[in-house]
Amino acid sequence: MKRFFIVLAIVVVAVIGLVTWRSHQKASRDAAKTAEKESVIPVLTARASVADVPEYVDGIGTVQPLATINIHPMVDGPLVAVRFHEGQDVKAGDVLAQIDPRTYQATYDQAVAKKAQDEANLHNAQLDLVRYEKLAKTQYTTAQQADTQRSTVAQDEALVRQDQAQIDSARTNLGYTTIVSPVAGRTGIRQVDQGNIVHSADTTPITVVTTLRPIDVVFTLPQQTLAAVTAAMAHGAPVVEALPQNGDSNDIIDRGIVRVLDNEVDQTTGTIKLKAEFPNTNLKLWPGAFVNVRLQLQVDRGVTVVPISAVQRGPDGGFVYVLDNTDHAHRRLVQIPHQDENVAVIASGLKAGETVVTDGASRLTDGAHVQRISPQAAPG
Repeated sequence: MKRFFIVLAIVVVAVIGLVTWRSHQKASRDAAKTAEKESVIPVLTARASVADVPEYVDGIGTVQPLATINIHPMVDGPLVAVRFHEGQDVKAGDVLAQIDPRTYQATYDQAVAKKAQDEANLHNAQLDLVRYEKLAKTQYTTAQQADTQRSTVAQDEALVRQDQAQIDSARTNLGYTTIVSPVAGRTGIRQVDQGNIVHSADTTPITVVTTLRPIDVVFTLPQQTLAAVTAAMAHGAPVVEALPQNGDSNDIIDRGIVRVLDNEVDQTTGTIKLKAEFPNTNLKLWPGAFVNVRLQLQVDRGVTVVPISAVQRGPDGGFVYVLDNTDHAHRRLVQIPHQDENVAVIASGLKAGETVVTDGASRLTDGAHVQRISPQAAPG
């Protein structure tokens, strides 16, 4: 009987040990699964794609009108009419103001009458010359009288030409009494009111006409970009974009083209100066304003690109984390010849279609297991 209890006790102890061992094994497996689950790092990903990427260089520019005309009187006299409104859009040839024309009209009429008188004298002298030449041939008069009459005719012809010059001058001055806009643009604030006597020597203009459509932007770039700029201009007028100084870089005010590259480098600042012309259809560019300028140098065709957030920097240069089929991230060095605020161009180290980590790379190590949260397309 005693032996039976000993065997029973051994069996109970063995069963308890077995149950304890199995519980420990299950706990170990659960702990391993939990640790493995906790070691999976969630990341955002994107696929490398092929796109055409414009290459830009940025600068700061000043808006300048295409033409600024100070409207001054060309003749003296009372200003009898002002025929524009401040801030009015005018065309070339539109009448802006009128100076009293009566004095200049009288001078013109006098010049016309003087020419008519001298033409009559010339006609009479020409008839006398014909008579003297006939008489000289028959020796009824001397050759000297004929020569004298010929000289009189030449003098009268010169007087007629002088009269015509006086008429032209008087007509010009009479035309100056009507002040017109020489260009299409917008008038500024009126500086001289109707009723004032104006003079051609006045320093204060009646108004200023400014051409706003099209309009220019003068901007500077570092001299290091000179070679790229000249190469771009060799293939035509490069496209340039005007951007607001305080705003999104994608908020484009207007697009234009480069017209002029200055013929020298500013040695004091180490910059080159360029002038671009913008259509300014909506009048968003205003003379005197500062704008950011983005000049397109070239377009990289069919290059591999990734989001700029996928690129990391290390002591060996740029690198990205590339995912394999088992969702493990591998650190890979890449060559980046160009990048902007959206994408990075990959010259080597990555192929189109491969998946890269765009967010969460700071927690990764080479070979880390990741979980893809939300794949996104790489912007082109």
